[in-house]
Amino acid sequence: QVQLVESGGGLVQAGGSLRLACAASGSFFSINYMAWYRQAPGKQRELVAFINEGGTTNYADSVKGRFTISRDNAKNTAYLQMHSLKPEDTAVYYCNAGLYRTPHNFWGQGTQVTVSS
Repeated sequence: QVQLVESGGGLVQAGGSLRLACAASGSFFSINYMAWYRQAPGKQRELVAFINEGGTTNYADSVKGRFTISRDNAKNTAYLQMHSLKPEDTAVYYCNAGLYRTPHNFWGQGTQVTVSS
């Protein structure tokens, strides 16, 4: 099992920056991938950014060039650095993680990011 705890959300003005963190704990040897999703009111949850253990990343087109995902494997923690935030980035941001050799993946409780215009 993996427990994920997100932190770093909050209220920021358009053009500002925030850094989210996702700390993983539990009974596992190593984490295969970590990802950030977001869900705005009335919309489906969408993938924002993904990183595997080797450091390969992938981003949604809407955040490319503005968001950066990274991870500290020693700390089992992933980060999402967000710059040039826009009101349309307002959402609950969720951390997701998957282990090796199992289809199961795990979710955090989410952290609210609100960008005011």
